[in-house]
Amino acid sequence: MATNSALLGSTRPKAGKYIFCGQFLVQQRCKVLFSRLQPAAATRDSKEKEDPALDSYSLQQLAVGFLGGILSASFIFTNPASLEFLPPPVFASTRLTSDETSTIQLFNRNTPSVVFITNLATRRDAFTLNNLEVPQGAGSGFVWDTNGHILTNYHVIRGASEVRITLSGGSDYAATVVGVDEDRDVAVLKIDTKGNAKDAQLLKPLQLGTSSDLQVGQRVFAIGNPFGLDHTLTTGVISGVQREISSGNTGRPIEGIIQTDAAINPGNSGGPLLDSSGSVIGINTAIFSPSGANAGVGFAIPVDLVKNSAEQIVQFGRVVRPIMGISFAPDAAVEQLGVTGVLVLDAREGGPASKAGVHGTTRDEYGRLVLGDIILSVDGKKVKTASDLYRALDKSNIGDSLDVELLRGDKTVHVPIVLEPSTASAFQPLPVVTTPPGGGGP
Repeated sequence: MATNSALLGSTRPKAGKYIFCGQFLVQQRCKVLFSRLQPAAATRDSKEKEDPALDSYSLQQLAVGFLGGILSASFIFTNPASLEFLPPPVFASTRLTSDETSTIQLFNRNTPSVVFITNLATRRDAFTLNNLEVPQGAGSGFVWDTNGHILTNYHVIRGASEVRITLSGGSDYAATVVGVDEDRDVAVLKIDTKGNAKDAQLLKPLQLGTSSDLQVGQRVFAIGNPFGLDHTLTTGVISGVQREISSGNTGRPIEGIIQTDAAINPGNSGGPLLDSSGSVIGINTAIFSPSGANAGVGFAIPVDLVKNSAEQIVQFGRVVRPIMGISFAPDAAVEQLGVTGVLVLDAREGGPASKAGVHGTTRDEYGRLVLGDIILSVDGKKVKTASDLYRALDKSNIGDSLDVELLRGDKTVHVPIVLEPSTASAFQPLPVVTTPPGGGGP
């Protein structure tokens, strides 16, 4: 190739140069053929007469071969398509399906309203005694209204000494905890973006839908910050409705839960679950998983429940519910006694149950345990577990008088209990914890 390049005067392959090179090689081959014929003719006897027919035939063969070589070389080497380096094929740009386009639009429209929440806890260094704020958890939230209210799960901020909110634009703000609903795992935060018009524009509340008419198979979208990966979109369908989970804060059952196979992982808590129109139908809260990661079974609190709690918190700073004013034993403890119902451990003095004469669990003069009243039914509906009692309360209003059937000793009695409002559910940050040498901490 180096020899050919020298003949061509250039090292860059071009179609025209290759044509010239091909013709040169054919000419060289013809000269070789002529040189091989000449010695053969010279060895003949000079006196011997040459056969004119034979010489004519040889010359014809040579001419045909020479012309054939030129024609074949011209065909091979003058075809630019066989010599030029072909560019890679250019394919038409990938076209998005209408379904993909709608999903992209839904994400772009709603993701600015989803925020990143960091839970900070105060730690005291054992050597310097300086207080340090250490992240102890993270989650998601979304804009509730234009006044700076942010909605999330209570367990996302539980025990925080400070809560930080990062907007989609990257700005970071310290948040105020307006109020919480421990029973339904809801918390309302607030940030102040005054003086920053750009961030104020990001506080666009998501459109609220309804969870009363959801159907299994309906498509849903979850936006959140799983494992700290901000603004992640996952999709799926509603796998089940009317599920029930217990609040991780109080143990109170939360009814009407939405089950979905949209991937929900640690960090997704507090983020919105959207329907195909982009409306909020739930708040992503929990997963069922043996490993702690998504296993295709996620749960979201229905927006109708969330709406009720959030509106009360925004307006009053707390959630008010009808209560009896009692504390009761775990269901497992009652089962060991061989009875069915809710065992009253204590009837708060001055509370509705205490006023109605309900007895709590005590000890006699010898230290033996004296069981309190066991609630068997409320307004004629059987009460077998604490969940049954909570359901009865959730369907009642403050001031309602309930007919409560009690098992007292070996007798049953009926007492009327007038429900009163619950006391404020205040947000309590964790106390400062001293960090041992080498870091660490709970």
